[in-house]
Amino acid sequence: MYNLPLSLNMEQAKTSRKKNIGIAIFALLAVGLYFGWKPLNAIYFSGVPADLDNRFICIPTGSNFDEVVAILKKGRFISDEAGFRWLAQEMNYKKDKMRAGRFEVQPGWNNRQLIQHLRTGEQAPVKVVLNNERLPEEVAGQVARFIETDSLTMLQTFRDKAFLNEIGYTEETLLTAFIPNTYEMYWNTDGKAFVKRMLKEHEAFWSKNGRREKAQKQGLNEVQAYILASIVERETNNNPEKPDIAGVYLNRLHIGMKLQADPTSVFATRDFGARRVTEYHTTFDSPYNTYVYKGLPPGPISMASIPSLDAVLSPTDHKYLYFCAKPDESGTHAFAETFAAHKVNADRFQAYIRATRGL
Repeated sequence: MYNLPLSLNMEQAKTSRKKNIGIAIFALLAVGLYFGWKPLNAIYFSGVPADLDNRFICIPTGSNFDEVVAILKKGRFISDEAGFRWLAQEMNYKKDKMRAGRFEVQPGWNNRQLIQHLRTGEQAPVKVVLNNERLPEEVAGQVARFIETDSLTMLQTFRDKAFLNEIGYTEETLLTAFIPNTYEMYWNTDGKAFVKRMLKEHEAFWSKNGRREKAQKQGLNEVQAYILASIVERETNNNPEKPDIAGVYLNRLHIGMKLQADPTSVFATRDFGARRVTEYHTTFDSPYNTYVYKGLPPGPISMASIPSLDAVLSPTDHKYLYFCAKPDESGTHAFAETFAAHKVNADRFQAYIRATRGL
């Protein structure tokens, strides 16, 4: 048999070893790339889709990790659930009770950026709009449109006697703490936190423009001024006329005359759809009915706007004791100092109503 030279055999063995080493290195690189790609992809390359429809995510109070993941999936905030779950564990984001709130998420964020924001980023506030609701349950329903707390829970806070006693209010007077406006607050604000925020806004309102001193000048405290302003609120939408109407009611209060305010009798009966005030309304027995009882009602009949409050604090200085709607469509009123003059104005208005509306 012909034998190869020893030097050639050794060269072939070397080549074979190099080839095997190369294969082994390639295999190790492949394995390393395979196992290394998963964390790299989870951290840097997967995350929030660039075509995100809604940027805001709301995480309810008390949510667990799986519930948060479900919310993220439903809102299309994550594109790789497995990668998100792995990284959340590594970044210590996964908790028994997750951080609650409303957060703005940016399209194209990777999982690391998303988790960092949900864990420690600032919440995106909501704008809570308060209008001139009449009843606490209406306020509760309005507020619940904007924050996490539902209307029933909010109303329970409004009726929590221990809490109300703590803050110095009653069920009847609580509404006087609420100034209609638009407020920024966190979505996960609860009922008590909402009320305390309103108290801060109430303090800010009364601390400006000498309002407390103006109320004292009219012989009123803050609650009484608000109650009277709530009556003015329901008498007219015409802001320039509100100081005139406030002046009428203050004149009546100062001489001990019943206010005889139509809106209080409507509030007492809860007949808010009434087009006309009748004897049923004016004789209805309720402490809110100023046709029946002297002085102010025990609480406001509505939230009072800032123009109505300022009208009570800076009323027109006149001697009018009466007013009624003018015989036109202006929505303004005719004022009178005496009942006889008022009767003339009222007869004119009734004649106008009969002529134009067939009543």
